[in-house]
Amino acid sequence: MSQILILDDEPAILQSLRRMLRVAPCVYGSQHFDLQIETFVSARAALERARHEPFDLFLTDYRMPEMDGVSFLKAVKEAQPDACRLILSGYADLNALTRAVNEVGIDRFIGKPWNDYELVSAIAQALAHRELLLENRRLADLMRVDIGDLSPADLEARRLEAIEPGITRVSWAADGSVILEPDPESEAPAGRVI
Repeated sequence: MSQILILDDEPAILQSLRRMLRVAPCVYGSQHFDLQIETFVSARAALERARHEPFDLFLTDYRMPEMDGVSFLKAVKEAQPDACRLILSGYADLNALTRAVNEVGIDRFIGKPWNDYELVSAIAQALAHRELLLENRRLADLMRVDIGDLSPADLEARRLEAIEPGITRVSWAADGSVILEPDPESEAPAGRVI
């Protein structure tokens, strides 16, 4: 199941995208992707969700009142660097497109009004490319373990970090104890990788 977050400040657009993606098969070559979709009209709410829930793909509008799509995807990239990033917009500014590619590394810029087939194909292609990159990284890490450049413990820490970002970081108190739930008002030191 591929987790997708869609952000647009227009609820009608979100309903249309959700409806279309529910019925259109998301296929690339022999790969079929079942999509689980979450939609947001607020960039801040979507960003908060992205900080706590892993997604495979983010699809966002470019022009929104709280923040533009590039700023949103830039923040998302910090939280989930391996997720696919697509921009859907009726605003076709070359500078905006250049900024999206350079700052965020978007996978695709799709114009509004979109062609359903083109949009579903772009999503499937991005998801297939992501799976290939992750598999290549996994195989390269196994090779690094085999030749001794990476320890099995470090490989496991990477695997856990991919599943649950931040799980390998520990916050220590001044007395040497582990802080399980940091107090947001205190100046707790940054976590240390174990």
